[in-house]
Amino acid sequence: MNARIFSIWLVEDNLALAKALCKGLESTGQVRVLASFTRGEAVVGARPTEPPAAVLMDVALAGEINGIQAAIGLRKEYPRLPVVFYSIQDDENYYRAFLRSGVLTHYAYVRKSNYLLPESIVPLLRDAISGRSTIDPEIEARVQAVRRKDENDPLALLEPNEQAVAGLVAQGLTNEQIAARLGFRDKRTISRTNGQIYAAWGLDINTTDEKVARTRAALIVNSGRFLTWDSQGAAYILDERGQQVPWDGT
Repeated sequence: MNARIFSIWLVEDNLALAKALCKGLESTGQVRVLASFTRGEAVVGARPTEPPAAVLMDVALAGEINGIQAAIGLRKEYPRLPVVFYSIQDDENYYRAFLRSGVLTHYAYVRKSNYLLPESIVPLLRDAISGRSTIDPEIEARVQAVRRKDENDPLALLEPNEQAVAGLVAQGLTNEQIAARLGFRDKRTISRTNGQIYAAWGLDINTTDEKVARTRAALIVNSGRFLTWDSQGAAYILDERGQQVPWDGT
C-alpha cells in the first residue's frame, strides 16, 4: 500500500455525516476508513484484525459513553492510540471529561464547524499519528476555564451530601462509621454515594479498585486540588499554562 495512505476508524452517530466524512476523506487518496461506528461502546468492543493508525471521534455520541470515554477504553487495548476529537457542543461536562481522561499525547480536539473538512482533518490526523497534539484555541479557552473552576474547588463538583461523605472519607472513616456519623441505617447508601464522588472526580475511569479510588478521593479533599492519575499511578495537576505536570504533594 502507498506509504502516504493511513487507515482510521470513524466514530460518528449521524449516519449522513459519517457517510460524507468517509467519502470526503477517502477521496483525498490519503485515508482509508477501515470501519465506521455510531456508538462508543461499539468501538471499544471492536476486535479488529488490523488496528487503525488513528481514530476520528465525535465527542457527543448516542449510547452510554461519550467519545472521550470511548478513547479511554480504546487506549486500554491500544496504548496511546492517536485520536482526533471533534465536537460542536459547548458543554462543561465534555471539557471536564477531557481533563480527567489522562489523554496527554497524540490527540487533537477541535470544533466541528471550524475543522470538519477533509483538507483540515487529514493534517490533524497526520500530526496525531506523528505524536503531535493540538487543541482548537476556542476549546482550549473553555477547557482552561473549567480547569480553573474545578481546580479551585473540587468539592464544587459534589452535591452537599457527597461533600459531607468525601470529608469523612478523607478523615479515614469506614463506610459503617460514616453511615453512623451521618445517621444512615444502611452503609450501602454510603457506598453508592462514594460511587457518585468517584464518578464526579473521574476516579471511576482510571481505576476499578475501590480502595485506590478511596485513597485518591481523600488526597483530593486534603490537598484541595483537582488531581488526576495516569495508568502507572502517577498523580498530576494542571499548571498555569494548562499543562499536566507531576504533583509534588504540596
